[in-house]
Amino acid sequence: MIYYITGGERSGKSSYAQKLAEELSPNPYYLATSRIWDDDFKTRVDRHVSDRDERWTTIEEEKNLSAVIPKDSVVLIDCVTLWLTNFYTDNNYNVAKCLELVKAEIEKLIQIEATLIIISNEIGMGVHAETHIGRKFTELQGWVNQEIAKVSNKATFMVSGIPMILK
Repeated sequence: MIYYITGGERSGKSSYAQKLAEELSPNPYYLATSRIWDDDFKTRVDRHVSDRDERWTTIEEEKNLSAVIPKDSVVLIDCVTLWLTNFYTDNNYNVAKCLELVKAEIEKLIQIEATLIIISNEIGMGVHAETHIGRKFTELQGWVNQEIAKVSNKATFMVSGIPMILK
């Protein structure tokens, strides 16, 4: 089962996904995809960690998510945007290469016998990116969001803390 949860920054995605995971399992996993880029980001990560109690097991993996997901588990993957950032920077901002690698990883993810709750951002709905690299990343994010939405069993769009069921 794949749940896809998307929305803008601070739309309530993480708290909604966390509650869903806790309803589905007494001991869910949290798969963190982020790198710690700076002190502000470290503070954000620390806040997310403090939001989870002892029922949660945290797994950290920057790119090869399918390699660390336990069989028959409930795993909250947070988040696609940071996961894509890792591919994007490691592949010198080559959108085609990133898309190829990410699609291959998505194919592996859908083969795993687990319940996945995948969080992503809708970054193309806000301010137009100032740089070429930023605009290309926004395109990459949109294409990957479409791929995940396509393979998901349920999709939810979060707006102002309100879940809007897409499928």
